[in-house]
Amino acid sequence: MKKGIALLSIILFTLPMIAQQLPASNPLEKKLFTLEDLNFGGTNYHNLRPKNMFLTWWGDQLVHTDVEQCSLIDPKTGKETVLFTLDEINRWAESDDNHYVRHLSSATFPYPDQPIVAVGNKKAFTLVDFKKKCIVWQDSLSGQEANDWNPQSRATAYVEDNQLWVIDADSHKHQLTTDGSRDIVYGQSVHRDEWGIEKGTFWSPDGQRLAFYRMDQSMVTDYPQVNIDPRIATMEPDKYPMAGTNTHLVTVGVYDLRTAKTVYLQTPPVSYAATSSQPSPCFFTNLAFSPDGSTIYLQELNRDQNDCRLVSYDAATGQRLAELYRETSEKYVEPLHPIVFLPWDSSKFILQSQRDGYNHLYLYNIKGELQRQLTSGPWVVMELLGFCEKAKSVIIASNEKFPLHRNLYSVDIQTGKRMPLDNGKGVHRASLSKTGVLLYDKWTTPTQSNTIDVVRLSSRPSVTNILESPDPWADYVQPIFESGSIKAADGTTDLFYRMVKPNDFDPAKKYPTVVYVYGGPHAHNVEASWHWQSRTWETYMAQKGYIVFILDNRGSENRGRDFEQATFRQLGQIEMQDQMKGVEFLKSLPYVDSNRLGVHGWSFGGFMTISLMTNYPDVFKVGVAGGPVIDWQWYEVMYGERYMDTPQTNPEGYAKTSLISKAKDLKGKLQIIIGYNDPTVVPQHALSFIKACNDAGTQPDFYVYPGEGHNMRGHASVHLHERITQYFEDYLKK
Repeated sequence: MKKGIALLSIILFTLPMIAQQLPASNPLEKKLFTLEDLNFGGTNYHNLRPKNMFLTWWGDQLVHTDVEQCSLIDPKTGKETVLFTLDEINRWAESDDNHYVRHLSSATFPYPDQPIVAVGNKKAFTLVDFKKKCIVWQDSLSGQEANDWNPQSRATAYVEDNQLWVIDADSHKHQLTTDGSRDIVYGQSVHRDEWGIEKGTFWSPDGQRLAFYRMDQSMVTDYPQVNIDPRIATMEPDKYPMAGTNTHLVTVGVYDLRTAKTVYLQTPPVSYAATSSQPSPCFFTNLAFSPDGSTIYLQELNRDQNDCRLVSYDAATGQRLAELYRETSEKYVEPLHPIVFLPWDSSKFILQSQRDGYNHLYLYNIKGELQRQLTSGPWVVMELLGFCEKAKSVIIASNEKFPLHRNLYSVDIQTGKRMPLDNGKGVHRASLSKTGVLLYDKWTTPTQSNTIDVVRLSSRPSVTNILESPDPWADYVQPIFESGSIKAADGTTDLFYRMVKPNDFDPAKKYPTVVYVYGGPHAHNVEASWHWQSRTWETYMAQKGYIVFILDNRGSENRGRDFEQATFRQLGQIEMQDQMKGVEFLKSLPYVDSNRLGVHGWSFGGFMTISLMTNYPDVFKVGVAGGPVIDWQWYEVMYGERYMDTPQTNPEGYAKTSLISKAKDLKGKLQIIIGYNDPTVVPQHALSFIKACNDAGTQPDFYVYPGEGHNMRGHASVHLHERITQYFEDYLKK
């Protein structure tokens, strides 16, 4: 082995170097993949996905929600007992065309102690008592924008014609707003979906109060998107706050269903202007109600994103009550999770923070007093799944065992003692029953596509398997999947990679090799799941005779605060250094043709692709960059300023990371692909780079998908990957 390159051994708590081989049969008897088989927009893709089950909880009972029926699963034996069928539900509900339920896969059981199932379609939402075999309740708002139903009050919040409405359980409509417009947005996601924000309405636990966002974006500039479908193209601009410019102004309203009155939280004065010295909060996120619905908790973040405060408000009056917690940083603070109250003690809650260098759990009381740190160590709590009320424990997923793993643990609230809940292999994703006495665990390993276990939580957890998926690719010629590690450019940090090789790999041959890269925050490409989390396009490329190499550089997720923040104020620079260590590794392998190296990535990966092509023009022969950021001054406020600060306060960083000045350095064949109506990385990026290439006399290729956004939808994705593949076939294989 060469110095600095360490393949990991197959010892417990380490990552094995695994080559997944085909069963011992003649590959010539097996099928070859097409993109219709592999790509998610393909006509045969659904047949080649691992077998799965739709599952949900009815209190502490596990229900299999299949297309044609719902069945109870015995957690001890795994045997199923039919609760009802699709035909029965439609008969009991007396469904007509507007109310006909087409499948039961998305059925839910909103009341843990009542035999009621919630079903619906795009036009209606229905509660059916499957013991009495009749409708309990029904509304007709399923197709409304931002629809948010509360099972306790059976009230629904929705947006219609830009106004926020609530319809109560008796079908009485309440109009909450009158000034909604394109500029004044109610009840929808704000802050460009950062900090875990996914919606704009939040019901109290009893369903009697509705908190909602109001976003004034009148001061935000328009980006001039164009709709080319009409005979005369029309303007359909997006509100797009670019880094260093004015951002929108957000406030939080609270509507009381009992009084029909709305108050607004008395948050501090907010400035939407781009000033790094602004001390007041600008972003409001991670809204949570107290268990009794009387108090609202909000995390407030300043424009610089280096000062975050947890603040409580009176839900009835909007009065600011107290600042319970404050976290500051020389770089940035990134609140991603609302506080969560203990089910058995409404005076205590769990807060997540990276303040010790890794995301961990902290127990606080409602006075803001730290009770204890519940988890600690050089690993990351990846998810808080819920609580086991009987054991007084919190259930988490973490990578304590190994950075590429995701395992389940029970954490005792009093002692912090952790108990493993799974087999210690691979990547586990779970869901807890109502009281936390059971969970179902969907897990995979590099060689196992999908397994589902039911786990009974106790001092000695018991496990019942209910699904072990066969290999859906068994009839096809499969590539070889491997994983290992190298050292980062700092010489000490381990970086993990995946390598995909042709099925008939011959170490005596030389192979064209494509580096697939993303490299940005809040993403990772390598984990110990099926095929090491390989993208199916990599299989297609391996089938065509390529090696594909993927490396998670510093700046990617799940490795701790310092690993993630190493790229602060200089996006792309540390990442390139680490990716080039990957290239050094590839060049050390006798079967990699260093004269035929390609690179491909999308979004941040598109930025990385062009960065590598222009900063190392003699290394990469061919590149395909999708939806690339070209200059961070054209990216949005929330994300861009977190990692780069503003162009006004970090001009050197913006200049160093901009690819405009690098257009002259392009040597290899580069194809840039974008969605013509991309609202995330707006077309100005790619067009400006092409203009700079025109001025510099360099020759990139350019392709657009009219009407598409940041990612290609449906079958357009098959077309896209055909185009990407053909570009490497035309220019890298030669």
